[in-house]
Amino acid sequence: MQNKQKQVKISFIGGGNMASALIGGILGSISQAEDVHVVDVSPACLTHLQTRFGVITSEAIDEKLAGSDVIVLAVKPQQLREVAAQLAPHLHGQLLISIAAGIRASDLSRWLSNYPHIVRTMPNTPALINKGITGVYAMPAVSAEHRTIADMVMRAVGTTVWLDDEALLDPLTAVSGSGPAYVFYFIEAMQKAAQEMGLSAAQGTQLAIATFQGASQLAAEASEPVAVLRERVTSKGGTTFAALTSMEQSGVGASIVTALKAASQRSRELGDELGQQ
Repeated sequence: MQNKQKQVKISFIGGGNMASALIGGILGSISQAEDVHVVDVSPACLTHLQTRFGVITSEAIDEKLAGSDVIVLAVKPQQLREVAAQLAPHLHGQLLISIAAGIRASDLSRWLSNYPHIVRTMPNTPALINKGITGVYAMPAVSAEHRTIADMVMRAVGTTVWLDDEALLDPLTAVSGSGPAYVFYFIEAMQKAAQEMGLSAAQGTQLAIATFQGASQLAAEASEPVAVLRERVTSKGGTTFAALTSMEQSGVGASIVTALKAASQRSRELGDELGQQ
């Protein structure tokens, strides 16, 4: 089985940060360097990937993609319809994995004359350090084998959450796709508070980041719900109680829920806008 995994031939259309992260993850696990082909219009990008990973590169979509088992679409959403037109003549049943935000699988399929073998994903930026989490949706015609391969590809940079309803990728985008920005936003606020209370900028940064890392790991490893972990830190009348009471009075929790719903709504709107191209 291991030998079969190492023979999966994968082409990437687009060689940006996420493609680079995926290439680094799959090499030596399900593919070797000679099995990986990257297409990008930037010669500098291709030179970097060829030097770093030893993969095959080219500047244009051509007949070489016909030999791939998997094609990963890693271009900007606004470029995907044009890419689809160039790709269509080279499709003969390969698995397509899209990591382009906002483009629904049904619209991509329509651009490809109703091509059915499509898996749509929503990774997040911690994938760049193999700590990502990716939402995954497969169109009904995607085979069990292709589902397994898609899962292996995306697990190369973290964990996966499979969805039976593509519409759920919108709230997933709001929670995990955009989620790293919320964490950075909270860390920034903690840094600012630390400095205003007399700690140095370096100390504030170290304390905030280490606290997020440790608390997240504790939540991941604990058997209790997150609410119980929070309650354990919150002694009535203590410092944590004072902070959380202030947050509740300011509506922080409700504002976070409202913000994520706004992100989900915007994800739906972008799907509508991009799909009308």
